[in-house]
Amino acid sequence: MRKTGFLLKEEHSGYLMSLPYVVYFCLFVAFPLIFSFILVFHRWNIITPMEFIGLGNFERLFHDVQFFKALRNTVIFLLIHIPLQIVVALLFATLLSQQIKAKGLFRAIYFMPVIVSGVVVTILWMQLYNYDAGILNVLLSKLGLKRVPWLISPSWAMPSIAIMATWKNVGLYIVIFLVGLQNIPGYLYEAAEIDGASGLQKFFYITLPSLNSAMVLVIILSTIGGFSLFIEPFVMTGGGPMNSTLSAMLYIYNQAFYFGHMGYAATLGFSFAMIVFVVIIIQRKIVERK
Repeated sequence: MRKTGFLLKEEHSGYLMSLPYVVYFCLFVAFPLIFSFILVFHRWNIITPMEFIGLGNFERLFHDVQFFKALRNTVIFLLIHIPLQIVVALLFATLLSQQIKAKGLFRAIYFMPVIVSGVVVTILWMQLYNYDAGILNVLLSKLGLKRVPWLISPSWAMPSIAIMATWKNVGLYIVIFLVGLQNIPGYLYEAAEIDGASGLQKFFYITLPSLNSAMVLVIILSTIGGFSLFIEPFVMTGGGPMNSTLSAMLYIYNQAFYFGHMGYAATLGFSFAMIVFVVIIIQRKIVERK
């Protein structure tokens, strides 16, 4: 009886210890998801009562040219950001895996932008990209080159944001690649050297194949982060010029909090989440197969 009572007491204490997380999950995960799903079938602007419209929000979505333009802008960002992210991260990870002085210091420096506030980084890069007084254009002028309209040209704005986002996040992916490089057995490189393999051959036939799992993780995280593009265009350009940097997340935010179309914003959010999910599944299968 004493043993049974002790076990029951332990079980109750376990429930009590998990209670804070259960409350957090119900309030901040389950309830918002359920409420958002209900909003999908309603028209609501926060002020007036909800109006049930069935599939009206989905019908609006299929005819919303602006949303598909925002989705296209997001894809353009991903096509620039992900390859650039992988190349830069893998390059620095390879360099940092070598026997160099102050290796720990360099690793900390490269990772530092990851922990800095996104708003702070965005404001910093706005100063760098400034057309008249930005450091980049000042240097170009001193070299006798034309100033670049980094954030005021539709053709330059999204690539400029992609470069800034790469600088902000690359430290995380350097760490991931470093872990993968450290797990590659040294005898593979020794055997390759005995066979007369060059540095490039060792990289393409040993390093890259051995980094397959790390590569999959980097691509998936970069894709999720890229689809979540919001702070950069919100602060730097507001979605301009000419909606060239209007991301899908920024468009959803505008619909919800600028225009007050809560039901339609919820529909956009669920649809966008499904698109991201499908893209990641396809990516993972392609990369793992290769």
